[in-house]
Amino acid sequence: MSVQALTQYFTEYGAIFVFVIVLLEYMNLPGFPAGVIMPLAGIWASKGAISFPVVMLLSVAAGVLGSWILYFLGRLGGDAFFRFYVKKFPRQKGLIEKNLEALRRRGAVGVFIGKLVPMMRTLISIPAGMISMGFGRYTVSSALGVLIWNTVFIGAGYFMGDAVFEVFA
Repeated sequence: MSVQALTQYFTEYGAIFVFVIVLLEYMNLPGFPAGVIMPLAGIWASKGAISFPVVMLLSVAAGVLGSWILYFLGRLGGDAFFRFYVKKFPRQKGLIEKNLEALRRRGAVGVFIGKLVPMMRTLISIPAGMISMGFGRYTVSSALGVLIWNTVFIGAGYFMGDAVFEVFA
């Protein structure tokens, strides 16, 4: 998908477009990659199409909402999925159990760090739910990680503006 098409979507749907795309990204669902959308949202903010605080608020809210959905999926169905998965891939059981135990030990710090690592940042929510991490602690650590990640990408677009735009064009 071209930058021009993304710009057209933003023009047509505005801030809701950013919210939905970031939500899909944090739910680990297919869509436009937030790593492209967020810098573009930063560029749009630098050009006055949307305010920087609004785009940050929307992106963090979408990231936290998407993370909550995966957290509750892990909390409500994670054990059943784990049993099904290890039945299909029994060699993975030890590794998964080891990683769940590491998350239990590290707790909220593990979630925070996980939110700053590509690929892991969306998936860390499921095991956090599986181990029944406290929802408040999970939310705070997740929100802080989402805030930092989104600030880097949106800020890159905002401060580098057209240079970033040319890379994606």
